[in-house]
Amino acid sequence: MALLPPTPPGIVGVAGRVAEPVDVRSADLRLGGRPLPVLSPARVYVCGITPYDVTHLGHAATFVWADVLGSVLRLAGAEVVTSRNVTDVDDVLTRAADARGRHYDEFALGQEFAFEQDMRALGVRPPTHAPRARHHIAHVQQLAAALLRAGQAYEREGHVFFRGAGAAASSGLSADRARELAAEFGDEPDDPLREDPFDVPVWRASGERDPAWPSPWGWGRPGWHAECAAMATATLGHGVDVLVGGADLAFPHHAHQVAMAEAASGVAPFARSRVQVGAVSQDGAKMAKSTGNLTLVADLLRVTTGPALRLLVLDRPWSQPWEYRPELLETASGRLDALFSAAGRPGWSPAASRAVADRLFDDLDVSGALDVAISDGGDAARQLVRVLALG
Repeated sequence: MALLPPTPPGIVGVAGRVAEPVDVRSADLRLGGRPLPVLSPARVYVCGITPYDVTHLGHAATFVWADVLGSVLRLAGAEVVTSRNVTDVDDVLTRAADARGRHYDEFALGQEFAFEQDMRALGVRPPTHAPRARHHIAHVQQLAAALLRAGQAYEREGHVFFRGAGAAASSGLSADRARELAAEFGDEPDDPLREDPFDVPVWRASGERDPAWPSPWGWGRPGWHAECAAMATATLGHGVDVLVGGADLAFPHHAHQVAMAEAASGVAPFARSRVQVGAVSQDGAKMAKSTGNLTLVADLLRVTTGPALRLLVLDRPWSQPWEYRPELLETASGRLDALFSAAGRPGWSPAASRAVADRLFDDLDVSGALDVAISDGGDAARQLVRVLALG
């Protein structure tokens, strides 16, 4: 964790006190149209990867935006602590490993290595914490026990189910749409063991081919939403400043993750703010590993540079869904060249540098900051290159 520089001793006596400007950046950041007062440490939880396949552009967009959020928080004067999880206990991962004749955890490590290579090429700095689900089994079991004691969960045949009707009701979705999404993400709303279609497993009984750990409820494994709730609280505490993930995870994943954490700890809201990154589509459909409608980061890096690909992701509102087309790479490369040319011009303008920062503080407006930096050039452009990690 980055530490603030030590504060010198206070001046005793009026004679030693002289007028001196003190730059305190705070209370200026806005996310999602709402103010987020800057406090240190700023705790950012990023919903990470399920390492069963390589990284596509839509998935990478979340991690690039999370990285820029951290940079902007640091620009605003905050220490930043990030946690980006690895969901290495998941049925999709187990099936993918089985299909290749590999053990799930060994297969996951290989996929995680490929992911980290893509992140380095995109200039994404490593998180402070990178919790893996298989290292946090005890935390999931503690979460399940706390929810049971609070009456927010119940046990059935080796499963512990969280009462999730409230999370669905507060999602803003119709019951039919929420149920459709629950089924799409594998939450099994028609499971007869559940009291309500929106109840979700905190702990799941394991079959013969599933990873399994002993628990008070029998041999089993954690549920997906519970994994993130447990890993977030284990690494960052019982509340975070910003929860980051793809917009497609808002329900059911983020809704249940947040509801579990709040119900177990009594601390609410779990997240002071959220950055739910707009989905990237291709050929009219969302990029997704499950459908194979993908453009892989590794393939794009064979035809363009990491900074250009990073700028392709960033030169738009973070919440905006968008469609990838190959010609957009040329546009991003042109914007990057213009920024570098502006950065090469001499000049120092505090007003221009502040204008760039103000755009970034206003909902991570990278496009607006780029326009100012390219127009004014000099130190303002160099500052933006640094903050966006494009150099």
